[in-house]
Amino acid sequence: MHSLFPYLSAFNLSVYLKKKKSVVENRLYQFLERFPQSSRITASVNYCLMSGGKRIRPILSIAAAEAVSAHGPADDNVLVVACALEMIHTYSLIHDDLPPMDNDDLRRGKPTCHVAFDEATAILAGDALLTMAFEILAITANKQGEKLAEWLRVIELIARSSGVHGMVEGQMQDISSEGNILSLESLKKMHRLKTGALIEASVCSGAILSGAQEYQLHHLKDYAQNIGLAFQVVDDILNVEGDPDILGKAVGTDKQRNKNTYPSLLGLPESKIFAEKLVKSALQALNDFDTRSDPLRAIASYIINRKK
Repeated sequence: MHSLFPYLSAFNLSVYLKKKKSVVENRLYQFLERFPQSSRITASVNYCLMSGGKRIRPILSIAAAEAVSAHGPADDNVLVVACALEMIHTYSLIHDDLPPMDNDDLRRGKPTCHVAFDEATAILAGDALLTMAFEILAITANKQGEKLAEWLRVIELIARSSGVHGMVEGQMQDISSEGNILSLESLKKMHRLKTGALIEASVCSGAILSGAQEYQLHHLKDYAQNIGLAFQVVDDILNVEGDPDILGKAVGTDKQRNKNTYPSLLGLPESKIFAEKLVKSALQALNDFDTRSDPLRAIASYIINRKK
């Protein structure tokens, strides 16, 4: 893999991602036990939540926690937040795939929830995941004692990034703008809400729970905003020139729906240059961090080199 920073070549990102993904998924399986057994909702939630995926948001939360902590691997509190973030992300994908939204039939190479089950079940599966995310956050927060203030700050951050101040408003703007041509600034604003807000919450929540100083949070927020936007730029590029077999979903759908994308506004070459500039800015935001933040650096580079 090409790296913007050659000194990271010693850091094995694939091993790191595989290890952290396994940790996250093992904890997700435990949380699935909270759902009613032998329920159609549970079956649909399990189908969507455990259907693969990169687990980038929970891993970013863990990596940020470890970047600011002097105590080694992230603790179970951070893992709870990581799992809640993945539940919220999965809920958003289920709802985005529905016919009134993006009307997608495939997700990660499998039929989407409303295709595998039905539309009503898909809506309720998304609702169940969103509410379960805040249930596990609240249960864990109630055990924190003197750290309750940090937990309330994290819960507020995640709620804002998921709702009308973040992802929901971004999705609304995306739908409303179909058929209209947005300016570059409007497009960036939309994607900072739709994609970037939850990525920013992922990074900052892990850091807050690991005792990050305010100046560290400032730099991590800058990092997260840049990789969040870069992630969306690359998504747009892959929708034009990606391999459907690798992506696990159809390509060319953005053009069919007259969506505002970076390739449609800037062209493919300029979109790739823009993504690289964003990643370079993200890496610069980590200049004051030591080698404990190498996973964050490597993930930033991975974002513009990914194929799915």
